[in-house]
Amino acid sequence: VIMYADRVTDSMQRAIDETNRRRKIQKDFNDAHGIVPTTIKKSIRDVIEATKQVEAEEEKTPAKADPVNAELMILKLTDQMNEAARRLDFEQAAKLRDKIKKLRDEV
Repeated sequence: VIMYADRVTDSMQRAIDETNRRRKIQKDFNDAHGIVPTTIKKSIRDVIEATKQVEAEEEKTPAKADPVNAELMILKLTDQMNEAARRLDFEQAAKLRDKIKKLRDEV
């Protein structure tokens, strides 16, 4: 984050201090668990394809028409979301979480 100002205000300093505190906690956790942060490297085509797949799946979920089937779909998606999180594929897990929420709202 880049901040522009003539001087550092109290609120800016608190924000900077909080950011540094959180970074230290994350670094300590990573060091304790042998985690080395790496940059995500995905081609634009991969991102576009993933978006198309999610949109296509969203069109296939008529939850209002069949609430029982929707509940089964929610269970299946929850399993997929947990598996994605175990694989550390948090983007996919977040997409599945959003889809589950949408289904629950429709039921």
